Amino acid sequence: MQHAETDYLIIGSGTAGLAFADTLIAESGAHVTIVDRHGRPGGHWNDAYPFVTLHQPSAFYGVNSMELGSGRIDTLGLNQGMAELASGPEISGYFDQVMRHRLLPSGRVRYHPLCDYLGEGRFESLLSGEHTQVRVRGKVVDARYYSPSVPSTHKPRFAVGEGARMIPPNALPGLASTCGAGEVPRRFVVLGAGKTAMDTCIWLVQSGASPDAITWVVPRDSWLINRATTQNGPAFFHEAIGNQADQMEAFAQASSVDDLFLRLEACGALLRIDPARMPTMFHLATVSPAEVEVLRGIRNVVRLGRVQALAADHMLLDGGRVDVQPATLYVDCTASAVDFRPTQPIFQEGKIVLQMLRLPQPAFSAALTAYVEAHYEDDAQKNRLCGSVPFPATPADYPRSMAASMRNQFLWGQEEGLRRWVRESRLDGFGKLMASAARDDAAKQAVIARLREQAQAAMANLPRLLRA
Repeated sequence: MQHAETDYLIIGSGTAGLAFADTLIAESGAHVTIVDRHGRPGGHWNDAYPFVTLHQPSAFYGVNSMELGSGRIDTLGLNQGMAELASGPEISGYFDQVMRHRLLPSGRVRYHPLCDYLGEGRFESLLSGEHTQVRVRGKVVDARYYSPSVPSTHKPRFAVGEGARMIPPNALPGLASTCGAGEVPRRFVVLGAGKTAMDTCIWLVQSGASPDAITWVVPRDSWLINRATTQNGPAFFHEAIGNQADQMEAFAQASSVDDLFLRLEACGALLRIDPARMPTMFHLATVSPAEVEVLRGIRNVVRLGRVQALAADHMLLDGGRVDVQPATLYVDCTASAVDFRPTQPIFQEGKIVLQMLRLPQPAFSAALTAYVEAHYEDDAQKNRLCGSVPFPATPADYPRSMAASMRNQFLWGQEEGLRRWVRESRLDGFGKLMASAARDDAAKQAVIARLREQAQAAMANLPRLLRA
């Protein structure tokens, strides 16, 4: 057995683990050891389907010290007119650069890929089986608590009968090389209602499949964030900050959760695919209006609950049987990108459990957690500043999540150093945008004043929404 020492042992080299490590070495003299089962940094991005992209602009994703993307505005496609969205391969390459050009050259980071953490400071090499015992002078950092499940690695919770052909979305781009001549499927059943299923349906249509050749199994309809309101470039000030003020007004005036979501839809913050249905799911998936239009073109939508079993010629769902045409390909998009674990204190004795501090920004949340760890001594004070924000599953969960997120934002504003770090952080979506507004720009200052006024009113009304 080998032995090593470190100040912080980080379990997981995905977005949260790397964002935490990056800020910690920038704000302290700590030594960091990172352990991960993957062979490359980036966590679940190593297993993502080839056509995946970020939900929101590249400009505020990744680690604080290194830009992701070029700041380009897309001129073509379904994201036209908005900030670029890094693709899965781009993100994997970016995190590899973060490790090789930022973390390791610091001389204070040790990285152990293809290693399984066993607990109690011990990990095992998956290649050699050799164990290493690490003496941790500071804390163990669990960066896996909210790790997503991805289609290529998860196990479906339903039976797949003989003759039923099912693949993860990862395999779609290679169909021409894996199928024989004349055997490439022409009909598809996409299983799942989340962002992965939406991406898959859109990819199929844009790759040439007829919308009428796609059957989409949707257990629950979802509210969606309008990507147009998440832009953080100077050219989008009024769309972004103005819409933030609109959202706060919706929270301030809503009398119920349904009323809240209808108000958020009316101001352009939220979208839904079928305007005739009131969605019962809200996982913060973010799309463009153009993507919604593509999805509305898929008319064969099955709403009979979850899949129970697949056969070559039919599928069984909670609500009954649906016949399937011969040679149809099932695409499994049922893996959940969100692990709905209960929140817990982030700072605990001997460990840190990374969780969300602001929705839906895991990179910003992990980096801010590292800043607080580096600059505050008492765990009670750290937990006061870093209250974990529960991830919503349904619309009814959202007011509680917003209340926790807004409470954090208020407390950060009371701490001078923390307030300055947030304002200067590239991972903060809108702080720099607001700070860049010239004091003599009356129009922008009026928007900021309205945002602050409505945020106070929203906080006053949130207890009513929580009771409702």
